Amino acid sequence: MHACRIARPVGFIVWWPILFTMESAMNAPALTVISPDDTFQFACHPAVPCFNHCCRDLNQALTPYDVLRLRTHLDISWEAFIERFAGVHAGPATGLPVVSLRFDATGDRRCPFVAEQGCRVYDARPTSCRLYPLARALRRRPTDGRISVHYALLQEPHCRGFEQAHKQTVRQWIAAQNVEEGLAADDALMGVIALKNSSRPGPLPAEQLQWVQMALYDLERFKSNLAAGKLNTMDGLAPLPDMEDDAAWLAWGLAWAGQALSGKATFP
Repeated sequence: MHACRIARPVGFIVWWPILFTMESAMNAPALTVISPDDTFQFACHPAVPCFNHCCRDLNQALTPYDVLRLRTHLDISWEAFIERFAGVHAGPATGLPVVSLRFDATGDRRCPFVAEQGCRVYDARPTSCRLYPLARALRRRPTDGRISVHYALLQEPHCRGFEQAHKQTVRQWIAAQNVEEGLAADDALMGVIALKNSSRPGPLPAEQLQWVQMALYDLERFKSNLAAGKLNTMDGLAPLPDMEDDAAWLAWGLAWAGQALSGKATFP
């Protein structure tokens, strides 16, 4: 294992998603690179003195899969979700829509889903929360495009979880977090980002940005537009999923966005 700083990338690695408090960002904690079979000591539960401390004052971006799981758990629409819990902006690096949790603007800036007893949406918590204290990275080799996965431990100054006696390997921690489907969706998103940056660098026109936002986050309206014949299904895409299978629709929407952004087809 060896350490690197959050502010400096490791080769072509992009850590995704990074989750840390504004306080720890200012203190620039070290990311300790760790292999899947390495062991680390960590546990999080209500008896840990810092319990819930990591759920405040965050830079907390949500992936499309995170948003889908939260909306399904809360049984609310995309419009209600962004009205109550999140904001949307165009990412300065990707030009694609980025959804971020909206934290309490008063007091200690808590996550909108945290309570004294813990997370109120624990079964649907975001992938970054599931992985914590691990950060996950993808590296795309420029010579052949091959993807490799890397992990690191994020040790924030306030965290007392590393003082707990429980030990596990990276593989064991990941296996216990129920993240397989979410990681697959996040990896597909990184593929869309790579296609967009290579084919359409810079900001997208507002209308195209809206179509990508629909495909990644607003699945109800995306399906409605497709049913109304407003969307080109494009050659090479998988057959349309069952209308009630939103996880399959997200995968289809990611594939559609990738084709549209790579220039293989035109936006509506």
